[in-house]
Amino acid sequence: MGSKQIAQETFDDAVQENITEFEMDPEEAVREAVQQFESQGVDLSNIVKAVRQPASENGQRQKHQILLTLDALGRAVADSDLAAVAEQLEVFGEQCKEQLAFRSLAGQHGAYSVVFSACQLASGDRETTLRALSTLCALLDGQPDLLDAAGRDLVLRSLRQGREDAELALAGLRCLRQACLKHEQNRQDFVTGGVLPLLTGAILQHRRHAEVVRAAAAALRVMTFDDDIRVPFGHAHDHAKMIVLENDGLRVLIEAARAFTDNSGVLSELCATLSRLSVRNEFCQEIVDLGGLSLMVSLLADCIDHPEVVRQVLSALRAVAGNDDVKDAIVGAGATDLIVLAVSHHLGNPQICEQGCAALCMLALRKPENCHIIMEGGGALAALQAMKAHPQEVAVQKQACMLIRNLVSRSRDFSQPILEMGAEDLITEARAAHRDCDDVAKAALRDLGCKVELRELWTGQKGGLAQ
Repeated sequence: MGSKQIAQETFDDAVQENITEFEMDPEEAVREAVQQFESQGVDLSNIVKAVRQPASENGQRQKHQILLTLDALGRAVADSDLAAVAEQLEVFGEQCKEQLAFRSLAGQHGAYSVVFSACQLASGDRETTLRALSTLCALLDGQPDLLDAAGRDLVLRSLRQGREDAELALAGLRCLRQACLKHEQNRQDFVTGGVLPLLTGAILQHRRHAEVVRAAAAALRVMTFDDDIRVPFGHAHDHAKMIVLENDGLRVLIEAARAFTDNSGVLSELCATLSRLSVRNEFCQEIVDLGGLSLMVSLLADCIDHPEVVRQVLSALRAVAGNDDVKDAIVGAGATDLIVLAVSHHLGNPQICEQGCAALCMLALRKPENCHIIMEGGGALAALQAMKAHPQEVAVQKQACMLIRNLVSRSRDFSQPILEMGAEDLITEARAAHRDCDDVAKAALRDLGCKVELRELWTGQKGGLAQ
């Protein structure tokens, strides 16, 4: 994708020129304009690739459909016509959901202030408020910079009012998530505004409402992200600590998971959030003490046919295995056999293969006793089968190489059996195909006793420069 950008007007003018100067039909004119700009390295992801209506008789340029809808919504808000506001919110929200280019164009033309005014006007009318929040959520998708302090207060107010109204809580949670994705400042401002107890409180208050629990867990997880490339570092770790230490987040999530053992969507989100909170040794141990480990092992056994649950449980096991004592607890609970079974059962799923190998890799690290159990359970063979099944997936190749290396680094007796499974060829192929695998592949080959060419990049000695 290109890094250059152009204005919507520039694209529209190019399309119109293709129609008038080169007598192209509208669809061909758009295709030609797209090809022209993309060949120049222009990023068109925020551009509406459609023909604008012809100019009116007085020569005034017509607008794209979403801007016409925005104008209609603005007029309804200005007239305080609640019925018309509700109707136009529905239409505008659906158009925003169609593609980023539509909502980006609308955002550039003042859509946020119009939708925010609609939210204010709808205050007191529950149905219109829900529709307004849904539209705000659609508008913020991919453009969280639009949110201002007043909008943040609106979202927080909806969460507070949502303590008694599950639908209102759900609407607020969805807005919150879109506002905080890839936006560190919004996350910090919401946390300062007291959002964390509102999120754990929503899970407790609406513990029978699956969608609210799922959305609240997702919002908690977003608060631990470090995905805003505009800031040198974020507060992800601090937010995770606050969720656990100040808001009893681990207990809240684990108890919620027990209440939804038959809902794979909710379970996936809860497990994903647990893994984001496993940032300290004591938190990993607390998950075990609260019964989270036994719950995860049960889920792995009972939900083996639900790939998303399996993937998130494996990710959570990988995270809590950062604690050496928890490693032993996981192995003692019989999870290694289930992890191998999960990888074998979902061998065609690269994400499950990656997370399964990564979990076994963590369990084997610095633990020779665990390595014996993993080997006896077929862990090495499963990892090599995953490598064979996904030669182009660098994450799978890398985690499998790291697992093999951990298995043999302190237990060299395993080298020959693993080599007999075809490990050397697979690891060599991974090294050749993926630059990111080079170091871990060399380490695995070295510890397997294979001949590896180790290049000495710099000796620290002075030398002449080649002319």
